[in-house]
Amino acid sequence: MLEIHAAEAPITEDDAFIAEALESASIPTLMMALIHITGDPGLLDGPIRPGPAAMGGTQGGLPEEERAQVRAHALEVLKAFRDGGCRLPPPPSHETIIRMMSFMVGEEVPDEYLPMMLEEMALDGDHRDVHWDDVPAEARKSLRVLVIGAGMSGLLAAIRLEEAGIPYVVVEKDDHVGGTWYENSYPGCRVDVPNHFYAYSFEPNHEWSEYYSQRDELVAYFEHCATKYGVRPHIRFNTEVTRASWDEDRGRWSVQVRPADGDEETLEFSAVISGCGLLNRPKYPDIPGLDDFEGPCFHSARWRHDVPLDGKRVAVIGTGASAFQLVPEIAKITEHTVVFQRSPGWMGPNPLYHERVPDGKKWLLEKVPFYARWYRFLLFWPASDALLRSFKIDPDWPHPERSVGPLNEERRVQMTEYIASQVGDDPELLEKVVPKYPPFVKRILQDNGSWLGALRRPDVDLQTSGIERVTAKSVIAGDGSEYPVDAIVLATGFHANRFLYPMDIVGRDGVVLSEKWGDDPRAYLGITAPGFPNLFLLYGPGTNLAHAGSIIFHSECQVRYILGCLKALLREGRRVIECRDEVNEAFNERRAEAVSQLVLSHGGTTSWYKNSRGEVTVTSPWRLVDYWSWTRRPDLSDFELR
Repeated sequence: MLEIHAAEAPITEDDAFIAEALESASIPTLMMALIHITGDPGLLDGPIRPGPAAMGGTQGGLPEEERAQVRAHALEVLKAFRDGGCRLPPPPSHETIIRMMSFMVGEEVPDEYLPMMLEEMALDGDHRDVHWDDVPAEARKSLRVLVIGAGMSGLLAAIRLEEAGIPYVVVEKDDHVGGTWYENSYPGCRVDVPNHFYAYSFEPNHEWSEYYSQRDELVAYFEHCATKYGVRPHIRFNTEVTRASWDEDRGRWSVQVRPADGDEETLEFSAVISGCGLLNRPKYPDIPGLDDFEGPCFHSARWRHDVPLDGKRVAVIGTGASAFQLVPEIAKITEHTVVFQRSPGWMGPNPLYHERVPDGKKWLLEKVPFYARWYRFLLFWPASDALLRSFKIDPDWPHPERSVGPLNEERRVQMTEYIASQVGDDPELLEKVVPKYPPFVKRILQDNGSWLGALRRPDVDLQTSGIERVTAKSVIAGDGSEYPVDAIVLATGFHANRFLYPMDIVGRDGVVLSEKWGDDPRAYLGITAPGFPNLFLLYGPGTNLAHAGSIIFHSECQVRYILGCLKALLREGRRVIECRDEVNEAFNERRAEAVSQLVLSHGGTTSWYKNSRGEVTVTSPWRLVDYWSWTRRPDLSDFELR
């Protein structure tokens, strides 16, 4: 079992230090920690009650007077706890914990969430591992597993395989761990999920310098995990998988790998786990004349650090998440920036988006028992299943072109008002930046004013008429305007729908996965597909999280499920496990039906969630509690074991 950070190091600091640290506290989180420390749930029946939790907010709408009362009470409790030897009473009952959850987020949390959140918050240990005591170590060593990619999910798979004592090799095309966080190094690159939630459940980090950490700190976190859990020696860097073929007679995968500085070689594995993700193969636009441009032209995911943009005229093509982060940064140094927008994105206010974490908050996370675990829940709830309600289509809603139901309309009004407050007295810009489609068709962008602040600069233009062509020295817009530029940045996304691209995956009977899937990839639970035995996918079809949440949560569910499949092979004395075709088809029919009931399927605009026919193939329509339940352990009746 992996180490769980208890955040219960003894408190030795003096009264003044504790009082100062408490000034940084999330009060709903602090109240939950106090219940653990005192063993008294009386706060749940008191007059101070947090309101509904909101994304980007951690105080539950409590007025300062009530927050001060809680801090004063907490100071006395923590002083007594310190002076009494930092001894904790028995933990709250499960009945009390579910009450605490509902109290903390200002709405009823159904009982069905209790098991998942006990696990997610690690309130009683690391239960996302797979226990191997009933499988002899020698049997485990009979397997040999390939993990493709050393990004977030690939490292997670490697950590669990290392823990299980199963031989494995990680093949990574880059020269470093971190995956998309290593490859994307453009100015302003940062996570848009709160960092105290965007971390492995078994490896929280109480030292994040910002609430939404930047790229370098994220890469350092994954580097730390690779070293701490002993997986780094198993990684072959600068090596790319080109082809994997299934040998039915031998029950093994034959995998061709190509080192950057050597000849291609063939390796054999019992099973293959793909952790290559979706956002790792840049998508380049088909724009007339782009190849004729004489200056530097590069994708945001392949940032040219050797190209200084200071004092230059720069065109940025695209206004998705990457452009949203990089434009405000380069606008500070360029002579002129022109941004070409196909469609605007909805954005929500998040005052913490660029804020640093105070030292007092770090101390609370590290020293106050259970504070870090409840803080994780406070971030989790409003950014997961609670938000999914705003995605639901009401078939009787009278304004389907602008929203899909009353909650969705409420969000639209709130975000429109926020955008208008940022734009000021500029009706032309307001018309350009308020989307004409309902909220949540695309992922909501986190904003603290930096994006619209950049667009309002006199040296920044927002062009919405499209691009007619590119010349040797300029970009010509659809309305005929010509913009002389020194460099072009392509913030045009990735081949998200081309799963496992550009690898050739050849399954049973010589079936090529890319040909079987075409533009409609289908995998059971997004993890496994008929005809491709012992092949498992992380971040596979239909598993991207559009209703916020953290993809690390999904990856932890998927890795546990995959390890459960490998364990089943050993316990059953078999070599091959393959999903049944009827199981896969039934699941994907249910998925398509679920997607059709959500705003994701709205035809008002394009998104990278959809294939060329406008069908949502990338994104999950499920509640997290459902996906968690389905992936706790494999149901062997879903498979053929040979």
